[in-house]
Amino acid sequence: MVDVETSGFRPGQARVVSIAALALSDDGNVEKSLYTLLDPGVDPGPTHVHGLTAEMLEGQPTFGDIAADLVEVLRGRTLVAHNVGFDYSFLAAEAELVDAELPVETVMCTVELTRRLELGLENLRLETLAGHWGISQMRPHDALDDAMVLTQILKPVLVRAQERRVWLPVHPVTRRAWPNGRVTHDELHPLKVVAARLPCPYANPGRFVSGRPLVQGMRIAIAEVSRTHEELIERILHAGLAYTDAVDLHTSAVVCDSPAPEQGKGFQATERGVPLVTSAELMRLLDSVVGGAGIETFTDTTIDDDQFRLF
Repeated sequence: MVDVETSGFRPGQARVVSIAALALSDDGNVEKSLYTLLDPGVDPGPTHVHGLTAEMLEGQPTFGDIAADLVEVLRGRTLVAHNVGFDYSFLAAEAELVDAELPVETVMCTVELTRRLELGLENLRLETLAGHWGISQMRPHDALDDAMVLTQILKPVLVRAQERRVWLPVHPVTRRAWPNGRVTHDELHPLKVVAARLPCPYANPGRFVSGRPLVQGMRIAIAEVSRTHEELIERILHAGLAYTDAVDLHTSAVVCDSPAPEQGKGFQATERGVPLVTSAELMRLLDSVVGGAGIETFTDTTIDDDQFRLF
């Protein structure tokens, strides 16, 4: 569990001014921890947010001073954070500046995870989730307090995810360095990169037929749905199906929760005779996908079961 406070919003240019990293055991207790203020060598930025002034940070350790300790806390673990793209990119940028590399292979975002739970909250800010789960937050935007609060939130969140069979958004790290702070939006969302570039190892068997199972290789598009697109894409890819943004003659089915869509991909599907399935129906169908015919020329990376797993 990680939280950082920073002097700005661009990794490689803005700097980390405080960090908390908690290594959790299987039962959710803290096994190792690291918390410290950091002297960034620059103006601390939004003091009104994190409460840290230049005077408070002067003489504190630099990131280079604590890098080895941070590596030991993170080693062999999935990095979990609330908006993990932000925290991970800043840590990777700081590590690059001191010629270090984070021992992180996978990350999980608790914003995305709680979004999948459909909690009906006004927003998914940490303080809102803390209030929802009855967890006291003493110092919002303090790295240690935020990390401790998130640790407490994670326990009921994982229970709810298990009850609802929600797919955990655990993703492999796709980038380890952020030179000069030039980071694009997609680079902070590994799934979007994967979904756009990962081919399917099975030939497209054609259209889905109601009453029959899905077959590996079928091309699935997503329209208006109650579940998040990210979760559905992960499940589609994991089952050996192909995800597509397009609705055309090669599309096997479109996931749509509207019975009579009047626009978007759902409407395009009805116009072109592509069958619609609801997200609930897709969940049932994914439990019994039939094996497809492989493509002999397929040479790209396949999906590892450990990358997309159910809690």
